[in-house]
Amino acid sequence: MSLQKSPLYAYFPAADVARARKFYEEKLGFKPGQETAGGVVYEFGEHTAAFLYPTPNAGSSKASQAFWQVADVEREVAALKARGVKFEDYPGTKDGVMTQGGAKAAWFKDSEGNILAIIENLSK
Repeated sequence: MSLQKSPLYAYFPAADVARARKFYEEKLGFKPGQETAGGVVYEFGEHTAAFLYPTPNAGSSKASQAFWQVADVEREVAALKARGVKFEDYPGTKDGVMTQGGAKAAWFKDSEGNILAIIENLSK
């Protein structure tokens, strides 16, 4: 099997694709790519991508859907807060950021209730 060597892509489930697109494109600044099957693909660094697609099951997971590996969590949090993104307040977070286990992390929900994260690896 070659799954370990194959690219992995994330899904962003959306009950309302138009509302979700507004969040991802206006609040997060994503550039839309190919539109297919009622959804849209967003491309990211290192040849990764996510597919925003319509489903009535959006926001039903209580776990993170995806995360971005970033160089500076605090900088990303500040930039996203300036764009109106609200970060989750979990036990152990301070100003939206948790430092634990060799990493800094911050979580936010998209317009559909999906939990997304940004992670900074501290053991570089």
